[in-house]
Amino acid sequence: MSSPQGTSSTEHGTVEVDLGGRTVAVPKGGLYDRYRMNTDLGEIARDPRVSSVDFFRGMPKTAVDSPIGTTLTPNFYYRISTARLTMLARSRAIRARLPEELAPLEVVPGIGLISVMFFRYDVCDIDFYTEAAVGIAVRPARHGRLGAFDLVSSLSNDHLHSYVLSLPVSTDIAQVRGHDGYGFPKWVTDLDVDIDTRRTVARVANGSGGTDLALSAATPAQTAHPSGERVSTLTAYTSIDGAWHSTLSQTNVLASGSTRSPRGLDLQVGRGRMADDLRSLKPIRTIRFDVTTEGQLALHMPVPTSVPNRT
Repeated sequence: MSSPQGTSSTEHGTVEVDLGGRTVAVPKGGLYDRYRMNTDLGEIARDPRVSSVDFFRGMPKTAVDSPIGTTLTPNFYYRISTARLTMLARSRAIRARLPEELAPLEVVPGIGLISVMFFRYDVCDIDFYTEAAVGIAVRPARHGRLGAFDLVSSLSNDHLHSYVLSLPVSTDIAQVRGHDGYGFPKWVTDLDVDIDTRRTVARVANGSGGTDLALSAATPAQTAHPSGERVSTLTAYTSIDGAWHSTLSQTNVLASGSTRSPRGLDLQVGRGRMADDLRSLKPIRTIRFDVTTEGQLALHMPVPTSVPNRT
């Protein structure tokens, strides 16, 4: 069989594809190689790792122009697992890392929320990869009410807004799409994430092969949810070519659990870009540990948004 137009096979089980003028290698015969984001849901439904595709059936994809060329949105993630540490940090340290147009979401005056997250994407339109993040919870860009209202509203609706400082990934296609297409601070590194009902383990390597960030913890007890019953949303703000954009992600949570004021967590803050970003926020303590052992995700392409100047 010949390769699709615009791709070339390699001898290492990959094919090279063009994304907005940048060449990246993807698994030969993988989902991206075969479907270019227009994945056959019938095939995914037969994958034993995927519980259901009902979440995606009522969500049509749309072709859009982007810095990575014409692409389909949303990007579908059919089987994911995630871990999130939510921490308190002083607003002064947070503001020092935020663009002036954004403001921290505060739990009390002077104290905001930051997070460290790890992701494993087992079945995805752009094939398997892992990811990690250091992020800041921010007030909605166009919201004029007090921070306390924003906090209660965001948490009760499970709809948070964020600004990401670090977002390393394990594959080239995830880096190019995330950096060029979404404006996120992404780079490629060795990144291992293993999450099951017993234990959550993750490690992000730095440029010399040492540890940037690493986590080891018992997984909180999991509760199963019917598909569509618990859907959380996250809006992330990025600047692309000097213009503000917002990126919406929708997570269909299928099995999850949380621990408040968790104990027994082993978070290693080593040397590297993520460690530097986390230290710069001067975290006070971890107040919550959330793990989703099974979920699904729809990641939409960024859209221009109006972000007021707060100075």
